[in-house]
Amino acid sequence: MKEFMALTSNADDLPSLYVNTTQPLHSLLTTARYRIGAVTQILENFAMRGDITSDSVILSDFALLCCIPLRDGCDVLDVIARRMDGESS
Repeated sequence: MKEFMALTSNADDLPSLYVNTTQPLHSLLTTARYRIGAVTQILENFAMRGDITSDSVILSDFALLCCIPLRDGCDVLDVIARRMDGESS
């Protein structure tokens, strides 16, 4: 595994955002948890609203806002899984 892995959520083919795959596992886990937790909080707050009236453009933007940190968190979890698989070999 390379030391730096490009995040899936990079906006184009020339990545500028990376995860350091050599960070301690607890640090990677904290990073993933923070991103996934932030989206969870947004979605829980959204779900608690009584009347939600939005057009499709706003909902599309909202979905993108949630997808980016979720994908980042999943990318970091993938790094953790690969590292753990490598340690058990």
